[in-house]
Amino acid sequence: MIKRQMQDLLKEMMNSFPVVTVTGPRQSGKTTLVRQTYPEMDYISLEDLDNRDYAEKDPRDFLARFSHSVIIDEIQKVPSLLSYIQTIVESEQRNGRFILTGSNQFEYLSSIAQSLAGRTGILKLLPFSYSEIYKKKYIPQNEVIYKGFYPRIFDQNIRPELFLSSYLETYVEKDIRSITKVKDLMQFYRFLQLCAGRTGQILNFSSIGNELGINNKTVKEWVSIAVASYILFLLPPFYKNYNKRIRKSPKLYFLDVGLASHLIGIQNSDQLKTHPLKGELFETFIVIEFLKNRYNQGKRSNLYYFRDNNGNEVDLIIDSGLRPIPIEIKSAQTLNTEFFKGLKYFGNLENNLRQTILVMGTDIKQKRNEFSVYGYPLIDELFSQLTKD
Repeated sequence: MIKRQMQDLLKEMMNSFPVVTVTGPRQSGKTTLVRQTYPEMDYISLEDLDNRDYAEKDPRDFLARFSHSVIIDEIQKVPSLLSYIQTIVESEQRNGRFILTGSNQFEYLSSIAQSLAGRTGILKLLPFSYSEIYKKKYIPQNEVIYKGFYPRIFDQNIRPELFLSSYLETYVEKDIRSITKVKDLMQFYRFLQLCAGRTGQILNFSSIGNELGINNKTVKEWVSIAVASYILFLLPPFYKNYNKRIRKSPKLYFLDVGLASHLIGIQNSDQLKTHPLKGELFETFIVIEFLKNRYNQGKRSNLYYFRDNNGNEVDLIIDSGLRPIPIEIKSAQTLNTEFFKGLKYFGNLENNLRQTILVMGTDIKQKRNEFSVYGYPLIDELFSQLTKD
């Protein structure tokens, strides 16, 4: 069993809050994390129809069965339970009483914000990180991109296309039907395919809407659904008064690069060798690794991108407080001085940068003047360095 980086943080939060909420995509390993960390705790899943019916019809009696700490899985199935949990928490005044898990952010997180404000620690668990699975091993980037990071692919040694096909069917058929009024589920699936072909690119609602034959309002609603259900991530632009026209639309990324690859029709890793979207897929992989690193520390995203109307850009900006950290991402395996162009431009705007980093698609670690160059297998080492500086 692979130990998750978030495990120690979960223990810390259980000592600090009466309720800890673990949210994240379907099949990201939430249940495994909490049960592996607290095997002695009572556990009940609201995915079970009998349990759900019991919780809905007699919530007080349902919760009265658990006089000690309890894990309640899929809490979003019965969000009304949160008010009763609040009453118990206020009465008992002790930490580590409940662990709640759920697969999407909709009414679930809004209900938590209303009922358990100040009483719950919230953790966002995404699929495995590179270092959780591979450590510092060099795994060819095409294999990494093709497989993605959903735990079941690794735990059960399932071919990615089999797992991801079933995953999408469950997501579209169950989750989307239950949380929105999308009438044409096939059209929503097509929407996901179009988004996959745009991963790593600036989001253009009109372009997607024109291809689907729907209006911008509907596209925005569907993007919001995909973001709230942990399929998509929107990277906001980083802009100050640079006296330049800065792009202010977000960039779109899939939270799992393997899912994006599957949606654009990748059936094996060899197809990525010459695929026109390989650069965007590699960028998706790296950007989400940075996001996982933040979430695994219990922190909010501090990630941005930079692009002006003259085409000057930096793939990723870490807003570290006083000084931003620009990061360029290249899937290439051979270092080219052209890769530093955007970093140099941004450095001229900011002057006093903390670090300037290039992440590449090979096993490399170098210092080139003011630039630090890291290969993706060493990304965990990069995170440690950023924490120290």
